[in-house]
Amino acid sequence: MAAVGQGELRGVVAMDGPSGTGKSTVARGLARALGAGYLDTGAMYRVVTLAVLRAGVDPADSAAVLRVAEGVDLGIGTDPGGSAVLLGGEPVDAEIRGPEVTAAVSAVSAVAGVRDLLVSRQRRIIGESRATLGGIVVEGRDIGTVVAPEAPLKVYLTASADARAARRTAQDSAEGRVSTVDATKADVQRRDTFDSTRAVSPLRPAVDAVEVDTTDLGIDAVLAQLLEIVRERGLCGAER
Repeated sequence: MAAVGQGELRGVVAMDGPSGTGKSTVARGLARALGAGYLDTGAMYRVVTLAVLRAGVDPADSAAVLRVAEGVDLGIGTDPGGSAVLLGGEPVDAEIRGPEVTAAVSAVSAVAGVRDLLVSRQRRIIGESRATLGGIVVEGRDIGTVVAPEAPLKVYLTASADARAARRTAQDSAEGRVSTVDATKADVQRRDTFDSTRAVSPLRPAVDAVEVDTTDLGIDAVLAQLLEIVRERGLCGAER
């Protein structure tokens, strides 16, 4: 797909949705096409979760989790072409996608103090990217509702549980992790319930979000649809 142009995006595209909807791939692809920055906020929560597990802290112990989070040395880039996620200067891209972190991240991300810390940092990164590149595509579960509610384009991706489980299982297999579709589907549904019912920043679409069901759509089709919406809303241009 041809790029719209380097640095063409003005403002923030907030992309939310549960796992397995193609959110990361779509967000990266959209950022590349627009010459924009890219931020995976979920990776930030996973880094904190990894730090919690390495510290031997129970993810259900909110006070202890917050103490770990306050001392985490977390590094994350905004290059959609690829940038390492760091914990204490160590690349942990693969480890944060493992089953132990996946099983614990919902509990860690539900801690209000952890969310306060990371949302503040996310907003700072967004501001920096807008100043240098003009725009940024940010993905997560509360971007349109909490992190960047002023974003001129909010997108909420959905897909059937079966489709999401199949995608997650294929991704795990490609990255050397052993899983089954049934186990992955159960995990997807567990996280959906946890994330959508938590008291702080629950997973839900913003009232003005564009909802896109990716169950039967390939990545190129989703990107084409979103690029058209970006153009229609006048978010492409030289002025910033």
